[in-house]
Amino acid sequence: MPVTPPAAPPDVSPAGAAMPQDFDALLHQDPEVAGILLAESGRQSSTLQLIAAENFTSPAVLAALGSPLANKYAEGYPGARHHGGCEQADAAERVAVRRATTLFGAEHANVQPHSGSSAVLAAYAALLRPGDTVLAMGLAYGGHLTHGAPGNFSGRWFEFAGYGVDPDSGLIDYAQVRALARARRPKAIVCGSISYPRHPDYETFREIADEVGAYLIADTAHPMGLIAGGAAPSPVPYADVVCATTHKVLRGPRGGMILCGAELAERIDRAVFPFTQGGAQMHTVAAKAVAFGEAAAPAFAVYAHQVVAHARVLAAGLEAEGFEVATDGTDTHLVVVDPAPLGVDGRTARDRLMAAGMVLDTCALPYGDARGLRLGTAALTTQGMDEADVARVAVLFGAAVRERGDAGRLRSEVRELVERNPPYPG
Repeated sequence: MPVTPPAAPPDVSPAGAAMPQDFDALLHQDPEVAGILLAESGRQSSTLQLIAAENFTSPAVLAALGSPLANKYAEGYPGARHHGGCEQADAAERVAVRRATTLFGAEHANVQPHSGSSAVLAAYAALLRPGDTVLAMGLAYGGHLTHGAPGNFSGRWFEFAGYGVDPDSGLIDYAQVRALARARRPKAIVCGSISYPRHPDYETFREIADEVGAYLIADTAHPMGLIAGGAAPSPVPYADVVCATTHKVLRGPRGGMILCGAELAERIDRAVFPFTQGGAQMHTVAAKAVAFGEAAAPAFAVYAHQVVAHARVLAAGLEAEGFEVATDGTDTHLVVVDPAPLGVDGRTARDRLMAAGMVLDTCALPYGDARGLRLGTAALTTQGMDEADVARVAVLFGAAVRERGDAGRLRSEVRELVERNPPYPG
C-alpha cells in the first residue's frame, strides 16, 4: 500500500514544492537567490528524483534546519562547550544522541559529523595511523571515495587493498576477502558500498576481521534508513564502528553520524572534535534529532519496507525493458543496471533520461570500464507512489533510453506522474 508522504508545509511555491514560511522576506531582499530556490523547487516537483542518495525531508526537519540554532557556535560536547549560551544546543544534541542510540541499539552515538565522509574520516582517525593497511571494496566494484580513492585523503594517507565481487553473480566474494585479509593483515576492514544492491554479511566480515586482528568498520551511508525501519540487517552487533549519513533513506538532513561501543566512545568523540572538525552545526544536529524521532515511528517501518518492495518492482521492470540488472535484483533501495544490451552507454542513457525528466547518476560496473546506471526508490516512496507507479517508471525509463517517441512527450508523462504524487502535497 502507498506510504503517507510528509504533511504539507505551511506555504507552497507556485511550482508546488515546499518553501519556508518567511520566503517572502528572501524574495524581497534578494530576488536573485530567491529565484534560484524557486527554480530548484520547480525542478524537484516536476521531475522524478531517482538518485539513490537523495530523498525529501519532512517539513519538521526543514523547520529545524532553518531554526535559530543555525546562529549558535557550540564547539565541544554537551556540558563541555568552548562557548557560552549552549544550554539549548546541549539539549538538542542530547536528544539526538539518545534517539540515535535507542533507534539503532548502540551504546554510543556521535551526531556531529558534517557528512558521511566526515564520519569515515573520524573513524579512521580514531583507529588508524598514516600508512596502515585497510581492506575495503574496490572502487570499480562500488567502493566510496573514502575507501581508498587516490585523490581522497583515504588513498593518500593509508594503504588500501580492494576486494571485489564474483564476476558471474556480482555478489561479494567472501573467499577473496578472507584471502586478502590473510595476505595483507589490515589494521581495519571496511564493509559498505555506494552501489551494491545486496546486504553485506556482517557476521562473516566480523569473523574475517577477528581472524586477522582487524577493526571492522561498517559504512552504512546508504542502507541506514532501511536498518532503522527493520528492512535491512544491522551491523551494530558486529562492527566496531558504524559510519552513516542521516539523509538518503533515513530522510533526515544532509549530515553524518557514528555509532560505536562504549570502549571506543572517547576515541571517536576526540576524532570528531577537535581532530577533524570544529564547531558542530547545531541546527543540523536538531534536524537529525527530528529525523531519528520520525524513524522510530511505526509508519517509518512501513515506509522502509515499501522502499525495498518498490526497488524490486523497478528492477523487474527494467529487466523486462532489456537492461542487465546487477546481482539479478536487489535487497535494498538500490538498483544498478547496464544499458549496454540496448546499445547505449551509461552516460548517453543518463542524458536521455534527464531530457525526459528522470534524474539519476551513473556508477562503476563490476566488469570492464563501462558505466552503469544507479537508481534508488527512496524519494519515489516518500512521494507516496505505489507499485503500479513504479512499474510505469520502468516503462518510461526504457522508452527514454531507446528514444521511443520524443523526449517532450515522455517529459509530459513524467510531470503528470509527479504532479499526481507531489513531494509536498498542498
